Amino acid sequence: VLIKPNVVAGEEPARAISPHPVVFKAVAELTLGISRQVAYGDSPGVGRVHSSLKRCGLAGVAEELGLSLADFEKGREVVFHDSPFTKKFTIANGVLESDALISLCKLKAHKLTRLTGAVKNQFGCIPGLQKVEYHLKMPNAFDFGKMLIALNLLLKPRLYIMDAVMAMQGNGPRNGDPTPMNCLLFSSDPVALDAVAARLVNLDPNILPTSAPGKDWGLGVYEDVEIKVVGDPLESFVNKDFDVERKPIRPVTNSRGVSTLKNWISPRPEIENEACITCGICVQHCPVTPKAVNWLDGNKKQPPVYHYSRCIRCFCCQELCPENAIHVETPWLGRLLKR
Repeated sequence: VLIKPNVVAGEEPARAISPHPVVFKAVAELTLGISRQVAYGDSPGVGRVHSSLKRCGLAGVAEELGLSLADFEKGREVVFHDSPFTKKFTIANGVLESDALISLCKLKAHKLTRLTGAVKNQFGCIPGLQKVEYHLKMPNAFDFGKMLIALNLLLKPRLYIMDAVMAMQGNGPRNGDPTPMNCLLFSSDPVALDAVAARLVNLDPNILPTSAPGKDWGLGVYEDVEIKVVGDPLESFVNKDFDVERKPIRPVTNSRGVSTLKNWISPRPEIENEACITCGICVQHCPVTPKAVNWLDGNKKQPPVYHYSRCIRCFCCQELCPENAIHVETPWLGRLLKR
């Protein structure tokens, strides 16, 4: 059995980037009660696998319990003939070698998909920088969401668990603010789990790019009347002030960038120069060629600059920035038109 936690980057547990080690330990102990062979692992957005898992406190728990570290460094191509969307995936060897997958995610705000939770957690089953290629092939949130549904249909996790004891709001999924939600969610249906999580933060599940294709293609359901919730009343956990983008997603249809007009209207990533440490992670992970964010005249001592005509609004740069130096902002013309 493979436990797959969501580890975007190796950071201390208090930052609420990854499932808390206490939750991970409880899941692992229960899993050990049904299987003698339990592994764990993830492919983080930045950093090496083991060092990232160690920094977020999961490796220490795994060593204590005797869990083996699955291979998330390398993978091989899998053809998904019955896929309703993406037909080929490169999947980590550790996932392919497991008999059952338990998906352990974290409730966090996300600029591209609004929330990251049960469905999106399986994106980490694609090893290393190959994840960037999927952003390039599917530059808008709707196609990206369809790809995630196809990926879940391929991998078929047996159980989805969401750590929402301490969630992340704001500039997620790495640089947001931890906020208590005080709950754990469990389901064999990731679409339903994400829909319930959305309602907990006063977000309409209809705008999640994974809801409609998830139902249409048989992965799960998202409408309130179709979901049976057991346990404590949901109303006691709802946080209406949770900082998350609640406006519907507007697709970027041009895979090579956006029009000049849209540059001045649509939300886009912006670098706060004072906070930038010129690490170059945003440049490294930008999926387009030529880069939409790059060093000006090759000067790596100054913050990178954006070429918004190339930017596909995948927000990989914002997601992986280690210093909270990149935020998604709406240009002044876009703000004016909304008024």
